[in-house]
Amino acid sequence: MLTIDLREARRLALGFVLGQAVLTAVAALGAWGLGGERAALSALLGGGIATAGSLVMAVVGFAGALPEPKRALGAFYAGEALKLAVVIGLFVVVLKTVNVVPLAMLATFVATVLVYWIVLIGALPALGSVRRGA
Repeated sequence: MLTIDLREARRLALGFVLGQAVLTAVAALGAWGLGGERAALSALLGGGIATAGSLVMAVVGFAGALPEPKRALGAFYAGEALKLAVVIGLFVVVLKTVNVVPLAMLATFVATVLVYWIVLIGALPALGSVRRGA
């Protein structure tokens, strides 16, 4: 059985969210330089949607100590379901209420989702602390 330090996993999850927020800000600045205010707002919204979903997942997935594997897995499933609902809901609200630049919004959304993979690859050496339990 593999075990991972819960504090380290929680820190990594919040690192995902922080990375997404930073990338969103950088992408919005780039979109502003390339396409103006509306493109910048669109990039902020696209990245913000992904970041909000990830934050919900991190908060719900790591709520409490979750010492039992079944409870921990249930929390992650609930977090992922809520994340999906938040992302879909925010996309619906934004697309119905804001005149966005679709490319800026979608490109930033996709880029922020890719932060997961970038941060995860960077964390692999740190996950060397994964140890085999009995």
